Amino acid sequence: MTEHVVTLDLDGVTDKAGLMDRCARALELPGWFGRNWDALADSLADHTLWPEGAVERGLLIVVRGWRPYAKARPEEWEIAQDVFAEAVEAVRGLGVVLALGGSSKEASDQPG
Repeated sequence: MTEHVVTLDLDGVTDKAGLMDRCARALELPGWFGRNWDALADSLADHTLWPEGAVERGLLIVVRGWRPYAKARPEEWEIAQDVFAEAVEAVRGLGVVLALGGSSKEASDQPG
């Protein structure tokens, strides 16, 4: 059972810098976080950065509002997904999920 849930809200993010800033805030990464892909991967795999016992009891990162970023920067989004997937494989008890749905504007843009 997952005991600790963190929401990574990417609403309004349009570039890598914005993604890294949101990750730093939502995941409460330290000030020395390098804001690059390797630093994000290292931070996700570093148990000492998570609340005490969070990974052992289950830690879930819910990524919401990701579709506009994925559409605007597909290559970056692919790298981000790879970083999250590698972290999930490396850290037992860590999960990352993409929330489906989105803002009311996104919903109104859909046909039907």
